[in-house]
Amino acid sequence: MQPLHVTDNTFKKEVLNSELLVLVDFWASWCGPCKMIAPAVDELASDYAGRCKIAKLNIEENPGVPTQYGVMSIPTLMFFRQGRVLDQVVGAVPKEELKRKIEELL
Repeated sequence: MQPLHVTDNTFKKEVLNSELLVLVDFWASWCGPCKMIAPAVDELASDYAGRCKIAKLNIEENPGVPTQYGVMSIPTLMFFRQGRVLDQVVGAVPKEELKRKIEELL
């Protein structure tokens, strides 16, 4: 299971209107730390399939949503449920830390 790729246009439908917890990875192709955590984010998509949505948003191609949510540095990982930001993590963190946050919020 791969993460869902969301855009400025699909963000509301896929993230804000989701009944499930959604982890959004704000990233860019030139970002080294983003590449470092990408495998962990991909694994989480499989680990939590059906329980939590894992989404990725490329900030270069979709600047609207990151601006709206005040994303200043990447990677930024935000946790949403029913349109609200519940938590966020900035920087390349171990998969275990992301897993712990997901478990807390589920």
